[in-house]
Amino acid sequence: MMMNSGAFSGRSRGGEDDGETFGRIYDKRVVLRLLPYVRPYRTFAILAFIAMLIYVGSQIAIPYLLKFGIDNYLPVEEGETGDFPKLVLVGVTFIVVALAGLAANYFQQLFMARVGLGMLYDLRRAMFAHLQKLSLSYYDKTEVGRIMSRVQGDVWQLQELMTVVIMTAADLLSLAGIVAMLLVLNLELGLTTMIVLPILALTMAIWQPFAVKAFLRIRTAISIVNGALNENLTGVRVVQSLNRQPRNLEQFDEKNTEHLKANLWASKLSSTLLPVVDILTAVAIVLAIYFGSRLVISTEGNNLEIGVLIAFIMYIQRFFDPIRNLTMQYTQLQRSMASGARIFELLDVEPDLVDRPNAGNLPRLKGDVELKDLSFSYAASEAIVGLDRENTQTNGINGSASEMPDVLKHMTLHINPGETVAVVGPTGAGKTTLVSLISRFYDVPREKGAILVDGYDIRDVTRSSLAGQMSMVLQEPFLFSGTVRDNIKYNHPGASDEHMIEAAKAVGVHDIIMQMDFGYDTYLAERGVNLSLGQRQLLSFARAIVADPRILILDEATANIDSYTEMLIQQALQRLLRGRTAIVIAHRLSTIRGADKIVVLNQGEIVEVGNHDSLMKQDGLYAHLYSMNYAAMEEVTEEAAEK
Repeated sequence: MMMNSGAFSGRSRGGEDDGETFGRIYDKRVVLRLLPYVRPYRTFAILAFIAMLIYVGSQIAIPYLLKFGIDNYLPVEEGETGDFPKLVLVGVTFIVVALAGLAANYFQQLFMARVGLGMLYDLRRAMFAHLQKLSLSYYDKTEVGRIMSRVQGDVWQLQELMTVVIMTAADLLSLAGIVAMLLVLNLELGLTTMIVLPILALTMAIWQPFAVKAFLRIRTAISIVNGALNENLTGVRVVQSLNRQPRNLEQFDEKNTEHLKANLWASKLSSTLLPVVDILTAVAIVLAIYFGSRLVISTEGNNLEIGVLIAFIMYIQRFFDPIRNLTMQYTQLQRSMASGARIFELLDVEPDLVDRPNAGNLPRLKGDVELKDLSFSYAASEAIVGLDRENTQTNGINGSASEMPDVLKHMTLHINPGETVAVVGPTGAGKTTLVSLISRFYDVPREKGAILVDGYDIRDVTRSSLAGQMSMVLQEPFLFSGTVRDNIKYNHPGASDEHMIEAAKAVGVHDIIMQMDFGYDTYLAERGVNLSLGQRQLLSFARAIVADPRILILDEATANIDSYTEMLIQQALQRLLRGRTAIVIAHRLSTIRGADKIVVLNQGEIVEVGNHDSLMKQDGLYAHLYSMNYAAMEEVTEEAAEK
């Protein structure tokens, strides 16, 4: 895979291991990449900003309105009556401004949620669509857990960015407005009350690094807890079969205890900051009252009005709230920027398998397959990149495909339409790699040979037109949550029920389905765990043939099923493979023996080709494998058939 020139790179692996890092407070690249996702909701963003301005204005206006009413219309000396009607008007204005602030705050939160959730939806959709396009080589190198962390955690973190930006702007404007009002009301008293600011700044500077470490510790601990939980739930059958529950609980307690300690430490840090801010607030208020009261009773002509002093105290109380909020938002902005960088780094990963600009669609295939001097190395088809990029030297790889050993070497083979070809060989011979290349899960470099289907180089046609006429059944059957009907018609929802039932009957699974509670509408749990392995494999066969493929690939599809179920499949295969080209990887002789052609691989090379009888006469690798493995398996299968 290649990365775009605009990719986000250069972050250390250590920070990424836990899926959490802190970025810069402002990352221009993230902001610019995020704008297209904000644009569809710009009206709501503008409305949120306007509502924020109204709310901030109301918060700044309330103390001044109180000061205005006290100093102008409230009687302060004995014998004065004041101006009651105007005082009532000020009171009504006060209530209207307060209600306007409440309404503005409500709509600000509402509009910000609309923008944030809209971005969340669009980003997840974009990431899901992108992940669907990435090549298998990407998933070979990248843990599923890390991908889930990007799609879930990082997207959610970035979704909060809009809220944080609006709130940060609100707090900065509030802070600026309050400072301006303090200085306008009385410059001398305003400067006096701000003496505590250097102490607050020093406190924040000391507290912030500890807060960052505490947060990272929490994220690391919860990642470990989640990993242990996922591992034990996924492997619960192994855990219970080995009676590992007590020991696993001890290990989980250790990880969970670390998470508890991390949270307690973070709580202690938070609890130390709030008292400091409250103390400084109290000190500032004391200074305002002490020096303000002296100015109120002063007879030197520069005395202070009572309303001004009350407004001062209210402004000071409101002064420290935005500072406290900004401290929290600073950390949130860093996390959001780092999450944004990781998200767009993933979106910048280019699939290494893409159709050529002028790629055409394959016509209806006959099923002719030809390998021309085919060689392949995985390093040739992928760059050593992923969500966390490492220098290839750390893996002992220098990044040069030409220096990597080939998995397949100079293979030349011709498979006629309708032939059943068995591919055999010891572990690591390259069998699965071969069928993966024929399925075009990976692309072969031009200088490494070619794979032709009906004379078409598969690199020059669209993969969808190839995949549409080819089906594969894997060793581990994978069924999706949904009904039996949904799984059989998975890639062909428009197939008729008659066609579906015909496919199920062809593989011998129709009667099994009809014995289920709701027949074809029976709901299957995740991965089809409420079915036996053999039943899942039979459904996989039905799903493969409902598409009426011209080429059928079986990658050890009968390796993990019992002999009786395999016998059912073998009987079905005699009908299924008629008129289709089949490439079969199998270790059981019952599948291999009836093949038109057997291809024997060893260390990535074709060492023997022929039918069973001719290969046995050669007394080569196939005969050796047969005597060691296949013959014993055949005896078991034949015994099961006789029963």
